[in-house]
Amino acid sequence: MGIALVVALAAVVAAAVVTGLVRAGRREAAAERDRLAEEARRRARGSLEAVWAMDDRRFEEYVAELCRRDGCTDVRRVGGAGDLGADVTGRLPDGRRIVIQCKRYAKHRSVGSRDLQTFNGTARAEHRADVPVFVASCVFTRPAREFAARHRLRLIDVDLLGFWNSGTTLASLLDLDIGRSGTNRRLHPDHD
Repeated sequence: MGIALVVALAAVVAAAVVTGLVRAGRREAAAERDRLAEEARRRARGSLEAVWAMDDRRFEEYVAELCRRDGCTDVRRVGGAGDLGADVTGRLPDGRRIVIQCKRYAKHRSVGSRDLQTFNGTARAEHRADVPVFVASCVFTRPAREFAARHRLRLIDVDLLGFWNSGTTLASLLDLDIGRSGTNRRLHPDHD
């Protein structure tokens, strides 16, 4: 009976050690995934230095070029005075009409829900958008992301713009749920 007790205690101790190692490994793996994701976001943002240096017209042309690269057709930059919120228009590869509002703001700024409300009021009614998209070189506030989710507006913030710039396709970005993902933390003017 003494040997059985020692074996049982050894088994319990071994199980506790293995359980602790497995949990520690999971925590370490999760921390590594978070670190790699943050590193990818930093690299994507870092690739946007040229974007932050563009003027508004050049930024709109840049977004139009990214659309063409990803197979959109009939892409036109239409932004300017009296554009009613449409800076770029075109057709997605599947034929749906896309209307894009572009905001090239400094990295430490944010886009609020008022800008999205204005765009929402014209994107479908004035421009017949099947897919209204708002592209910004900064972040969207939490209320803006919540408004976009309720009204089926697609948002491309600074992180997603960095990934788009680095080769991620527009179609894959449009499938993301910005209302439940992303960040509303502003970048510092002197940081990537």
